[in-house]
Amino acid sequence: MSRQRTLRPDPGGRVPETAMVMAAGLGKRMRPLTATRPKPLVEVAGKPLIDHVFDRLASAGVTRAVVNVHYLADTLEAHVTNRFDGIDVVISDERRQLMETGGGLVQARDLLGDAPVLVINSDNLWIDGPVDALKLLSHRWDDATMDALLLVVPYARANNHRGQGDFRVAPDGRIIGRRKEGATAPFVYTGIQIIHPRLIRDWPEGPFSTNLFWNRAIEAGRAYAQVHQGLWFDVGTPAAIPKTEAVIANG
Repeated sequence: MSRQRTLRPDPGGRVPETAMVMAAGLGKRMRPLTATRPKPLVEVAGKPLIDHVFDRLASAGVTRAVVNVHYLADTLEAHVTNRFDGIDVVISDERRQLMETGGGLVQARDLLGDAPVLVINSDNLWIDGPVDALKLLSHRWDDATMDALLLVVPYARANNHRGQGDFRVAPDGRIIGRRKEGATAPFVYTGIQIIHPRLIRDWPEGPFSTNLFWNRAIEAGRAYAQVHQGLWFDVGTPAAIPKTEAVIANG
């Protein structure tokens, strides 16, 4: 683990130098593959899911990654520490209590600095379109108008996704609401976002979802979405792995 550095905002549309990789989940839907390994170390297309994420981070120019750990934490920490050239890895330790996504951000808050940060779920797998997805997201970021910018895909292009969508989005990209009960929302959250740490405030005690922060940003008109131009896969169950690998193998 490295010592904390002072981080400052980096204007100009460049990719944030710091990312937080969410890797502390229990991986219950991925059983039995997660009986002996954390979900981020489940292999898809020849390498662990979290390695796919780090490859994308390195390609985009990210130099620092905060990784939270809980389930089989020693195994995961050993895997990510000093493994990825050019990326300084810092561990946010949730061994004592799993904090969920919002609580995980709170626990890692002092490690994130004061500039916008990428936040990425470690079980993500995506293929870039014409432009690197993380660079596209960063180019879209506007610090004056946004507290959260989520990468989304149209519901019809959410490979393996069994949900009913997440958000409704205005033509200018502003998130205007969530899926209505009994309906399908047109956009699915990919697990990739940029948030400003100023959004991490006034939190409840204990574990809670990032939904609390998103709802706050949506109500303030400061939550936006960028549509992913490439492929995205929901790799949440063992059955999704061969389906994902087949699409990747077919180009």
